[in-house]
Amino acid sequence: MDIIQIREKSAVSALALFETANEILPVAHEHGAAVSINDRLDVALATGADGVHLAGKSLPPDAARKLWGELLGVSIHSLEEAKSAVESGVDYVTFGHVYPTSSKPGMAPRGVRELARIVDNVSIPVVAIGGIEASNVDEVLSTGASGIAAISTILTAEDPEHAARKLREAVDAYGAPPKTPFPRKSEKSVP
Repeated sequence: MDIIQIREKSAVSALALFETANEILPVAHEHGAAVSINDRLDVALATGADGVHLAGKSLPPDAARKLWGELLGVSIHSLEEAKSAVESGVDYVTFGHVYPTSSKPGMAPRGVRELARIVDNVSIPVVAIGGIEASNVDEVLSTGASGIAAISTILTAEDPEHAARKLREAVDAYGAPPKTPFPRKSEKSVP
């Protein structure tokens, strides 16, 4: 399942995020992708988004779950955080950063071994993020990860569409299934 996460780290208003989400949702759905809103449960509820993704400074997942019955994910950086996220009722976790990335300058990557350890120890989908490029997709997915997420690889590329297509091709070319696949539409309301 492809998910577009609307993630605005700068101080953008709820109205601006709401308008952006309402522009993206029909286009994403037309192409079979779900849309998740980062850190803004209010905007997700108001737009009818498919998911909400929480960070460390967000509402706690169990509090968000009381209001949100759809796809709920959380960013994690350790096995302990992953286990806590599972206990709080999230549907998936995003682990990173796996490789060096311009998004986290000066911070050591956590690596594929730690990614594999998390995948092996939780019963929900694990998405890898951080420094992922088409050239390392096989290594990431060989851990059993359920998918990849990319920001800098696409947004800093000279041709973002080409970079996204290369990632998609690399994921599609990888032959083995993930340890835990994402829920399908019948399990959660995602396209």
